[in-house]
Amino acid sequence: MRSLIEIQDLTPAEIDELIATANDIIANPKKYSEVCRGKKLATLFFEPSTRTRLSFEAAMYELGGNVLSVSSGASSSAAKGESVADTAKTVSCYADIIAMRHPKEGAPLVAAMNASIPVINAGDGGHNHPTQTLTDLLTISREKGRLNDLTVGFCGDLKFGRTVHSLISALMRYTGIKIVLISPEELKLPSYVRDELEKRGIEYTQTADLVGAMPELDVLYMTRVQRERFFNEEDYLRLKDSYILTPEKLKAAKSELSILHPLPRVNEIAVAIDDDPRACYFKQVFNGKIVRMALIMKLLEVHA
Repeated sequence: MRSLIEIQDLTPAEIDELIATANDIIANPKKYSEVCRGKKLATLFFEPSTRTRLSFEAAMYELGGNVLSVSSGASSSAAKGESVADTAKTVSCYADIIAMRHPKEGAPLVAAMNASIPVINAGDGGHNHPTQTLTDLLTISREKGRLNDLTVGFCGDLKFGRTVHSLISALMRYTGIKIVLISPEELKLPSYVRDELEKRGIEYTQTADLVGAMPELDVLYMTRVQRERFFNEEDYLRLKDSYILTPEKLKAAKSELSILHPLPRVNEIAVAIDDDPRACYFKQVFNGKIVRMALIMKLLEVHA
């Protein structure tokens, strides 16, 4: 039995295999419509979510399985003080696999250590979000036809953005990757992620200038400045509009640039960009459902 807590739990070969399965699901959806018949996914979400929770649930339904759902900590026994370990042991009696989102970093790992069924980390605090990373990798692969030899720009909240930390960690394992970090000083990528880039010899640059960085990018990964990660409302208000992507700022970009965003969007990408063929963020949403279907199958060891 395997769980997925961080993207490093999967080898590059396993990620390639999940991408291949996802592409086959897109090409042949009917082939996969009954593979999880009789199986149950429990979605335990102790933090608000739209896309991640619904995409897990849609993924399981499209595989022919069923879903048990806890959509907030307030509606679960966590509100009475039940530990994550006890919750995991309890839910293991009801379901075949768990997807857990939790505001505390490390909570899904604790769940995996105590559950008797696979656990998928659906986001823990500012730490990890491996299925969003799989979503991003599938999107980049489908848009670019490769995961090697790319210059990827990350813009916005690089300090608290778990999606950024996870995707950089995954991209480090591919060849010819160059990372461009675009953020205000207060929201720079944490030093432990930069240390890892240096240790692996990955070329990276840091800048506060989005427009200046634009011409070299193959992929631009936008993020929102996350109010819920700030201790101080004043800092949030000062930084929230640091980077807003507009058609004007895209003038210097490559015609084949791919613009990604893990969503939800607040105002960091102008709505006018939604019709630009380079905008991939709603394709990402679809790809998220598909790659979660592939992952559920892998962890439950079922095949089409």
